[in-house]
Amino acid sequence: MTAPFAFSLLATDGQARRGRIRTAHGVVETPAFMPVGTQATVKTMLPEHVRETGADVVLGNVYHLMLRPGAERVARLGGLHRFMNWPHTILTDSGGFQVMSLAALRKLDADGVTFKSHIDGSTHRLTPERSVEIQGLLGSDIQMQLDECVRLPATRDEIERGMRLSLDWAARSRTEFERLGGPGKGQALFGIVQGGDDKRLREQSATALAAMPFEGYSIGGLAVGEPQDVMFDMTATTTAFLPVDKPRYLMGVGTPDDLVGSVGRGVDMFDCVMPTRAGRHGVAYTRFGKLNLKNARHAEDPAPLDPDGPTEISRIYSRAYLHHLIRAGEALGAILLTWNNIAYYQEVMRRLRTAIEAGRYADEAAEIREGWARGDAPRA
Repeated sequence: MTAPFAFSLLATDGQARRGRIRTAHGVVETPAFMPVGTQATVKTMLPEHVRETGADVVLGNVYHLMLRPGAERVARLGGLHRFMNWPHTILTDSGGFQVMSLAALRKLDADGVTFKSHIDGSTHRLTPERSVEIQGLLGSDIQMQLDECVRLPATRDEIERGMRLSLDWAARSRTEFERLGGPGKGQALFGIVQGGDDKRLREQSATALAAMPFEGYSIGGLAVGEPQDVMFDMTATTTAFLPVDKPRYLMGVGTPDDLVGSVGRGVDMFDCVMPTRAGRHGVAYTRFGKLNLKNARHAEDPAPLDPDGPTEISRIYSRAYLHHLIRAGEALGAILLTWNNIAYYQEVMRRLRTAIEAGRYADEAAEIREGWARGDAPRA
């Protein structure tokens, strides 16, 4: 019998939480950052190298996998874990983000959304039920309800309409998840809180979802154009109304500073394309802040990214070499910087987990930020 999905809250420090998720494919230590593997791959990375950075879980996407290679094909080939050679935990987004990001290619109604494929123009219907069915075919451990993510700024009426539609879709998603036997397979379905930048709507959404039997809760509709202080405010507002004994996932966030601040507001899980996208564009994240390796000042710099960094990538390869690879358009440049960036994000999460256990989250957060403020590594 498959072990059920479980979350344990191990320690708290203020609002910061140290927890552990157990799925059919392993343990996820929280706070956790999930590298994004939209199309069954974390771009430029081998699965075993992603694991070596300290990642316990990666994210896949319903919309993209629905179009190519197709959920039914992945199921016939043994499920997403086997397909992408990632035997650990997988979380899938429902396709709700694409309702916003691909607004020009979709038609939305109360029943669901019809997409026009960005690949070949073919049409695809996604309803709450079909989204859950696809995630079941993929075999993901942690699944998301279909929702509507409203881009900010937006009117209150528009935000409320999207929030209420998402609540209706939450109930439909849960019914389908249980009909398909998700809980018996050790899988989890998360409800998604919407409400934009309106505190009252956030409270209403969180309260309504908390009354539904979800295994966890996601905070959606942020990092979509609002300032950081608004994101932090809405995050704190939302977590105050979510069950203490269930994991909280802040979707699509963010910069290292976003993660540090959101952990202090009660968030357990994060995902973002930022570390991988930055790596492909010549940017490295380090404990000294961001470094743009395209910059000419690195052309003759023999120093590594960080002599005390979390991976050999940051300790061995010179900035001059990385500058050369990026300027020459060599794939290895993107590989090495992506590897470094994911490892750095995991290092931040590890430091925060250790700090929460010791009751020193605020001190650790201040130390991390002081490192960024000091800037680049001192030269001998």
